Amino acid sequence: MALPVLSADALSSVAYGPEAMLAVLVLAGSAGLGYSLPIGAVIALLMLAIGASYRQTIKAYPHGGGSYIVASDNLGRVPGLVAAAGLLMDYILTVAVSVASGGGGRRVGHPVPGAPPPSQPVSG
Repeated sequence: MALPVLSADALSSVAYGPEAMLAVLVLAGSAGLGYSLPIGAVIALLMLAIGASYRQTIKAYPHGGGSYIVASDNLGRVPGLVAAAGLLMDYILTVAVSVASGGGGRRVGHPVPGAPPPSQPVSG
């Protein structure tokens, strides 16, 4: 039940992650595209490991505990602050990439053929 809440960052990455991976692998040619399935398998295994880790954290902190609390309790105050700062930066960058991705997608075309382009750009 808590996995969808805790893995919101991974779910938001689904919007642009596979496209970015394929864009990089295409630059390497057909040999590079052969790596897409092994990379996908590694990502799936990583998600399973993260899910198992979340289950352990939920059992240890049944009333809730973010990265700061869990890291502070187990490693000390400074690692807790580093974990909190890392999570904050991750959220900021996730929103920035999502907004940029949405803006880039909007520039590709207009949903109504023949309609004038929007007068207010979404980004950049």
